[in-house]
Amino acid sequence: MSTLLAPPRTDVPGDRISDREFNAIRDLVYARFGINLGDHKKSLVVGRLQKVLTQRGFRTFQEYFDWLKNDSSEEGLAELANRITTNHTFFNREPAHFEYFADTLLPALTAARRAEGRRELRIWCAGCSTGEEPYTLMMLMREFLGPDASNWKSILLATDLSAAALRKAIAGVYDAERVNQMPTNLKRRWFVQQRDGNVRVNDEIRAGVSFRRHNLMTTTFPFKRQFDAIFCRNVMIYFDHRTRMELVSKFHHHTAPGGHLFIGHSETLGRDETAYEYVMPALYRKRP
Repeated sequence: MSTLLAPPRTDVPGDRISDREFNAIRDLVYARFGINLGDHKKSLVVGRLQKVLTQRGFRTFQEYFDWLKNDSSEEGLAELANRITTNHTFFNREPAHFEYFADTLLPALTAARRAEGRRELRIWCAGCSTGEEPYTLMMLMREFLGPDASNWKSILLATDLSAAALRKAIAGVYDAERVNQMPTNLKRRWFVQQRDGNVRVNDEIRAGVSFRRHNLMTTTFPFKRQFDAIFCRNVMIYFDHRTRMELVSKFHHHTAPGGHLFIGHSETLGRDETAYEYVMPALYRKRP
């Protein structure tokens, strides 16, 4: 009499996730990062975390989740944030904002500062990804100020949740395709061609940007002084309405009177829901 044997298991770690496991990870991601993962994101979670489970020796998402909860170093949470978030961007993305910054905001802002007797500009890129946005802004500031740039204190803070994205931003090296949309004069002046075909941001521009890791979901922000402009573009698309409004309220608190908030063109703020006043699509101003 023959004995029927169970077929050997062919599944690999993390090849499937139960509803309970997905909900546990979704709740954790929402609580720590403000990112709202809908049910349709289940396959995305599996695809982006499967390699993590394999590398760390976990057989199931439950084992992985239990480890995350007990990881006092928060190394695992940082890795989770890197995997879940998307850091796709390029230089001069949504150029209308950069045109407004160079042609309207900088002239008005520098004139106001000169009248006040101080020469300081304070800009914050919240959710800076791999650095294209803050580097572009610093180039525009240097272009506008020209030889007078050394007489100004230009503070440009760039923050992101992803440590991996920040490492790339600090290196300042990009493939040539990512700078294709930059104006020719900026490409020629502020990028250095590399032997491998990539380009590197000029040392002067790199030195002008301060990169820091920061979670926008922290209750309070550690900034003592307000910013003349805050860029938070294509970040809030991951947040639900309540999280967006709470974040915008914190931004407003840290925006100087007359300062601006730039958001992504796919994002909107109800004009009656925020203390900012509407300027143009995806651009808002704090009343003086």
